[in-house]
Amino acid sequence: MKLSEYVKKRNGVPIGNSSSLQNNLQRSLGAKNFSTFWNFWNPIFGYYLGLKIFKPLKKVLPAGLSLVLTFAFCGFIHDLVTTLVRGRLSLFFSVWFLLMGTAVTISKLIDYDFSNKKWTFRAFINLSIIGLCLYLTNYLNQLFKYY
Repeated sequence: MKLSEYVKKRNGVPIGNSSSLQNNLQRSLGAKNFSTFWNFWNPIFGYYLGLKIFKPLKKVLPAGLSLVLTFAFCGFIHDLVTTLVRGRLSLFFSVWFLLMGTAVTISKLIDYDFSNKKWTFRAFINLSIIGLCLYLTNYLNQLFKYY
C-alpha cells in the first residue's frame, strides 16, 4: 500500500485535505480501544514506522515484542530531536513510548471494545492511558534520577 492510500484509509481523506487534522483527532481519540487509537494517530509517521521498523522486526520477533520495540524506537526518534534542541541526552520519550507500546500490546491481548460508548468516554479512556503512561514515565525518571 502506498503512503497516500494508507493516509486516506486512516483519515478518510487524502493527504493535505483541509479535514485531515479534524478526522485524525476524531478517529484516534474516539477509537474503540488504545490499540486502535494508534492505528489512526499520525498516519504518515505510522506508515513509515510500520514499513521500516515493525514489519522487519516481526519477521524475527513475536508481534507484541516487535510492536513495543517499534514504539521505543519512535520515542528514541523524539528523544534525538529534543537532544539536538536541548544539547543534552534525554530518554524521556523512549521510556514513555515504551510504556505506551506495552499498553497497546495489553490492549490487543485483552481485546476490549468501547465502540458502543459515547465518543467523549472513548476519548477520555484513550487520553487517560496516555496520561497514565506519562505519569509512570515521570515517576521512573524521578526514581532513577537519584541512582
